[in-house]
Amino acid sequence: MELIPGLPDDLARECLSRVPCEEFSSVGSICRGWKAEIESPAFLSQRRSAGQSQVLVVLAQAHPNPAERPGSPKQMLPPVCLLSVFEPLTGRWTDLPPPTGCTNGLPRFCRLAAVGMELVVVGGLDPVTWDASAAVYIYSFLSGKWRRGNDMPACGRIFFGCASDGESTLFVAGGHDTDKNALRSALAYDVRGDRWVPVPDMAIERDECRVAFRGGEFVVVSGYTTDAQGKFERSVEAFDVATWSWRPVEENILDNHTSPRACVEGGPGDDSLYALRKSAGDMAALRGSAWRSVANLPAEVTSQNHMLRWCDKLIVFGWGSEGRPDDAVFVLDLCSSTWTKMEVPEGYSGAVMEGCVLEI
Repeated sequence: MELIPGLPDDLARECLSRVPCEEFSSVGSICRGWKAEIESPAFLSQRRSAGQSQVLVVLAQAHPNPAERPGSPKQMLPPVCLLSVFEPLTGRWTDLPPPTGCTNGLPRFCRLAAVGMELVVVGGLDPVTWDASAAVYIYSFLSGKWRRGNDMPACGRIFFGCASDGESTLFVAGGHDTDKNALRSALAYDVRGDRWVPVPDMAIERDECRVAFRGGEFVVVSGYTTDAQGKFERSVEAFDVATWSWRPVEENILDNHTSPRACVEGGPGDDSLYALRKSAGDMAALRGSAWRSVANLPAEVTSQNHMLRWCDKLIVFGWGSEGRPDDAVFVLDLCSSTWTKMEVPEGYSGAVMEGCVLEI
């Protein structure tokens, strides 16, 4: 049966590849053939090769608590964590509805990861009880719906690192348990199979570590041990997925200028690790064992809050000279080493707690 009556299937697939991702659920409901087509792995590849893919920056942002009454100074309710979607190629901002049951917003300090055409939300602190959450929520951009995944295995893990291979699996490492003990343990989550798999322990404990996935390796950056609260390690260790083992710890990779939270991996074909160095006033790239300055920081960036990468660009969400997060949202073009300031519309200027990037 033809995908579109009267058209060759190749041409019909090209037509479907031009549908914006927010319309996928509607298109998939029209007929079984279209649903099967947009759910096939080849569909995403065709969109990318045809230049029709959309870049989505998904952010967990702080928003005013809806229970707080305007003009009532006695009420000091904590902000709620909600999801926003920014499309950097069009400048469009939209809201993503919270998962079912998250009436008080997402767990605070939850982690986000992009796996294929799905967004995965993992862990955090319950916004009402402040207990560690093991919940896993998965949003499909194909169906436009949320589903629950299997909970992260119990230990009350919080402030862990989380990164995805982009295709099928996300990895979790470090953080601390409910007794504030820093953790060496790591896990892998098969999103399609909805299955958690143990990963060998790291060499050392790493609370509040930063992680990335590059060159087939899950890279864990810095963090601190139980006995060294807040004193961040300068080392890095990497888990080789092919051999399912950790490589030896690389010592003294970070310098005293580098905050682990300000580290992101390079894009396809770029195995660099990029870091914002506040004291040095620049963005630098680690290639091999040497750091190289890429660009000076804009004067408006007084401190960074979060950093993400898409394609050959880095986006920095920081705090500007006026003390507001929306004062300092800048994009660095790695090809030209130039910065561009982004305009953030009203309603999306809350502090960025976490984020990830999908290409759909």
